[in-house]
This record gives sequence, C-alpha cells and structure tokens, in this order.
Amino acid sequence: MSDQSKNLPASVLLMCNHNVIRSTMAEALMRKKFGERVFADSAGIRTGTVDPFVTAVLAELDMDMADHVPKALEELDDTWFDLVIAFSREAHEAVQETKLLEFGEVLFWPADDPTVVQGSRDQMLAAYRAVRDQISKRIDEHFAPTA
Repeated sequence: MSDQSKNLPASVLLMCNHNVIRSTMAEALMRKKFGERVFADSAGIRTGTVDPFVTAVLAELDMDMADHVPKALEELDDTWFDLVIAFSREAHEAVQETKLLEFGEVLFWPADDPTVVQGSRDQMLAAYRAVRDQISKRIDEHFAPTA
C-alpha cells in the first residue's frame, strides 16, 4: 500500500448548491486522480442544469462529465460517506443539518462561484478554470502522501 493510499478515504461526497459546477468539477478531479481507490460522488442542495463551461474546462484536462446528471442530496444512491466536502456555506450547513446522510467527517472548502463573472467567453472560461484549479490544488494538498 502506498503512503498516499493510507490517507485516502474509501468514499467522498462533494457538495455544492446545484451540483453543476464546483461539486461536479471536484467529482471529476477525484476520479481522475484516484480512480477506483476512492468512491467519489457529488450532489447539490437542489439540482440545476449541466453547465457547458464546466464541460469545456474539464475536457481541457481529458475529463468527460458530459453525461453527468445533476442530482440533489435526496437522489443519492449511497448515504454513507467517510468524507463530505462542501464548497459553499449553504451546502456545508445543509450537510450538517440533513438526516439523509451518515458521514465520518465534513470539510468546508469555500470555492468561488464562477457564474458571478461577466464578460466574454474567454473571461468566463478563465473564471471556471480558476475554480477548477483551486479545487484541484485543495485535493492535492489534502490527500498528499505523508512523509
């Protein structure tokens, strides 16, 4: 077993408001980085519609979430997670108050909402890339092998 495998939870739920941007990116990143070593799923407090900017910035890193269907907390197939990571204050509060989940630990990793950025397509893509990279860095730091 590698040092990194020792630090990995068996299951992680990634949560945000609508399960279309931050939690979707985090799910894709977890799956790419850890494959089948970690079961990663995502949900929102409510559901939204697939965001084409998310699809575009994940595709830049060879991640395909085009088939992702946003789901709410109530729609999860599994209800036990070793770790839940919330990317918005609202999602963090909802996780702590829900009776729908059982979990070992909850982390709050505030992540920017790229939808607040207005401008050209290039400016929007830059905002989404920044959030993707912010989440990726947090994952790398949190799950880094211990010496």
